[in-house]
Amino acid sequence: MKILLVANTDWYLFNFRLLLAQALRDRGHEVVLVSPPGGYASRLQEAGFRWLPAPISRRGTNPLREFNTLLRLARIYRRERPALVSHFTIKPVLYGSLAARLARVPRVINAVTGLGYVFTAHGREAATLRSIVKPLYRFALRDTQIIFQNEVDRQEILRGGLAQAEQTHLIPSSGIDLRRFIPSPLPPGPPVVLFNGRMLWSKGVGEFVAAARVLRKQGVPARFWLVGDSDEGNPESIPAAQLRAWQTEGVVEWLGWRDDVPNIMAQTTLVCFPSYAEGFPRALLEAAASGRAAVTTAAPGCADAVIDGETGLIVPVRDPDALARALASLLADPQRCARMGEAGRKFVESRFSADLIINRTMAVYFSED
Repeated sequence: MKILLVANTDWYLFNFRLLLAQALRDRGHEVVLVSPPGGYASRLQEAGFRWLPAPISRRGTNPLREFNTLLRLARIYRRERPALVSHFTIKPVLYGSLAARLARVPRVINAVTGLGYVFTAHGREAATLRSIVKPLYRFALRDTQIIFQNEVDRQEILRGGLAQAEQTHLIPSSGIDLRRFIPSPLPPGPPVVLFNGRMLWSKGVGEFVAAARVLRKQGVPARFWLVGDSDEGNPESIPAAQLRAWQTEGVVEWLGWRDDVPNIMAQTTLVCFPSYAEGFPRALLEAAASGRAAVTTAAPGCADAVIDGETGLIVPVRDPDALARALASLLADPQRCARMGEAGRKFVESRFSADLIINRTMAVYFSED
């Protein structure tokens, strides 16, 4: 069977879906990867996959260009004639589903890995986009199977009448490679608190910096690392100038994008991820798999990835003072951090291993509905 996996970046396919692609190939399927070109296309090809470029602009709103994207996806689908197409991230879900209908693709799977800016942001622009996107979702999702990563997102779509319950499946996360992320002892020296993710305001980076500032004023001897890049394709991206200003102030250290996250985790004492909303945050699962306690928020997705008081602590969204208190309590008790890290590893092993998540995903791909 020929299967197309489609996302809005080659980075996403490489970092989040390569294990799925390999598992499908190991079962005898022909897997083709589709995304806009970027720095990871060659790595996908080096992994033995055929990769096809697709013109999916993450931030584009020009109606003619967006319609052209839909038509070009339809041409790819007609040419490739897949038996199944699996879409990841919002634009591939919307445009890819419509293109698959035009190309008469027999089976379409849509993974809603988070509702994103349009559904979570406030203000006039977001409200206008929602009024456009919701009817499009309703039409595009029809006759497809939909995978959600958390129940809150699933219920949001169902309450809006954008899909039927029998179309939906709940599979938390894209899975963690437990062979790559392994526990290690807490490092010696001053503790390191890590934020790992895209530099977006909605990821809680501002709250992380504010909490770091509070703890530095209190004399807490910790270092605060930001690992990740600005995301120019997202309207909530934090400018690089702002990140450099925080570093110059001495409140945080901005390490930029790093491809060696397991090595970073080994140097980390505690992970902090105070996002406003997520599908299912990979950063928290990577932390738990690495034996690190985490502090996160009671936001959708985040609260599902941490057991409060057992594998980490959960604080209210957009509350830097509560965040600072939670971080301070764990930094003052390294033994508690270590116990939470051990519990986190067991938590990930039991629910979020890549093998488990991939098997559940394949069950949706090949079910008879």
